Amino acid sequence: MSGRESLPTGVDLLHDPLHNHGTAFTERERDAYKLRGLLPPRVLTQEQQVLRSLENFRKKPNDLEKYIYLIGLEDRNETLFYRVVMSHLEEMMPIIYTPTVGKACQEYAHIFRRPRGLYISANDRGCIKELVANWPHDDVEVIVVTDGERILGLGDQGANGMGIPVGKLSLYTACAGINPAKTLPITLDVGTENQRLLDDPIYIGLPQRRLRGAEYDALVDEFMTAVTERYPNVMVQFEDFANLNAFRLLHKYRNAYCTFNDDIQGTASVTLAGIYSALRLTGGKLGEQKLLFLGAGEAGIGIADLIVSAMMDEGLTEAEARLRCWFVDSRGLVESTRTDLAEHKLHYAHEFAPQPDLLAAVNALQPTAIIGVSGRGQMFTQPIVAAMAQLNKRPIVFALSNPTSNSECTAEEAYTWSDGRAIFASGSPFDPVEFNSQRFVPGQGNNSYIFPGVGLGVVAVKARHVPDEMFMAAARTLARLVTEEDLAKGRIYPSLTRIREVSAAIGTAVAEVAYQQGLARVPRPNNLPAYIESQMYQPVYK
Repeated sequence: MSGRESLPTGVDLLHDPLHNHGTAFTERERDAYKLRGLLPPRVLTQEQQVLRSLENFRKKPNDLEKYIYLIGLEDRNETLFYRVVMSHLEEMMPIIYTPTVGKACQEYAHIFRRPRGLYISANDRGCIKELVANWPHDDVEVIVVTDGERILGLGDQGANGMGIPVGKLSLYTACAGINPAKTLPITLDVGTENQRLLDDPIYIGLPQRRLRGAEYDALVDEFMTAVTERYPNVMVQFEDFANLNAFRLLHKYRNAYCTFNDDIQGTASVTLAGIYSALRLTGGKLGEQKLLFLGAGEAGIGIADLIVSAMMDEGLTEAEARLRCWFVDSRGLVESTRTDLAEHKLHYAHEFAPQPDLLAAVNALQPTAIIGVSGRGQMFTQPIVAAMAQLNKRPIVFALSNPTSNSECTAEEAYTWSDGRAIFASGSPFDPVEFNSQRFVPGQGNNSYIFPGVGLGVVAVKARHVPDEMFMAAARTLARLVTEEDLAKGRIYPSLTRIREVSAAIGTAVAEVAYQQGLARVPRPNNLPAYIESQMYQPVYK
């Protein structure tokens, strides 16, 4: 262990999760840091600690208890936590993030142990700068912030939504090697409209209705000013804001700060990558596809906007590209005669006869792909999937809503109802499916393939902004890393076991965009891929 002068000693060191090694402290370190007698006498290796951690993890009776155990481990020993997660990512990711994190947010006040990150409330207006100064680390590179209004597909979870920034930043470290000491989860507690939370006597947030309008905007402005003044090179990721705020905050801040919205841009990038991979199975070009979205919120519109940009790169005009993207919302097909459309839907309100629901729209429009971002489970019914299979030799069926209970259909349903011909992806993981003597491994179109690598590239070169071209580059890079073996199994994304490789490649592509656009504040290294890999944190004791 280095940096002895700045480290605590004794019990204080054992209570410091960033520097605690637990029973792996060496004999020399136990003498140097006054740990004699405070630990059992046997020195264990990190590998032995991992074995013990896995044994305890796997004994837990359900996924929520496993989540609580892992958060506790992170609170005690972050290095060990990341070694466990990175060594068993396919097993751990559904626990530390979707789908289990959704349940954890719903129960957050009741499983609350130790605070993580910063809570900035509506009552802190006028003093957010002083509050940010309370954070003990001076070199924060990545902030994930939520106001808890639209947590996954679960709606308003208020301050309980802190589970999302915590989980996202765990993935930044596990998937892309962002140093955990340089990350900061933040919740803007501006109240909640969730009556269950307002009536809960142990709810951890402000028990009041949500702040709206000019007061809300002033709070977010003050927050952005405060964090970027203290951390001039920080990247701020907006997460799980409701539609009424997500789009306008992105447009307001994207050219003023280094910031992006993962629900809009990250989801768009991973979906575009999935479409690129699917086209390797179906043939044809992106600009020849007709895409029908179920759900016209920030995820759906964000995906369509990025796909339009990609189609324009292939030679289509913007108008032609937009005509390849169609939407169905809760009131039917989004089309030009409707007078109830929010502003963000207007670009996709094409001239067409009204259609009351998704099945009618599928039959009328004859799309090559349906993309579910509705936040509502079981919306891709058997007649809909069967209709897609009748229209297409290899129908593209993306059921992207999270958590698993909100998926528009299951992998088994998609394969069964399409006679094994669907190219399927989902937001949450599904087990492999056996159908007609064939084994399908469903792809998980999870943003964790995108945002960690984007963040790695941005912070490695200290980019000033995060333009859409970075997400385009990320999508193309991710699709390129899908192997023929993956495709043969029906998987249109790489295995999660390759996520560090994926993130390094995406980080390099994103950094390349930063240099091309003059956004980087770090001189270009001679070997950019090697430089990106050198920036990746490894969970080893030092």
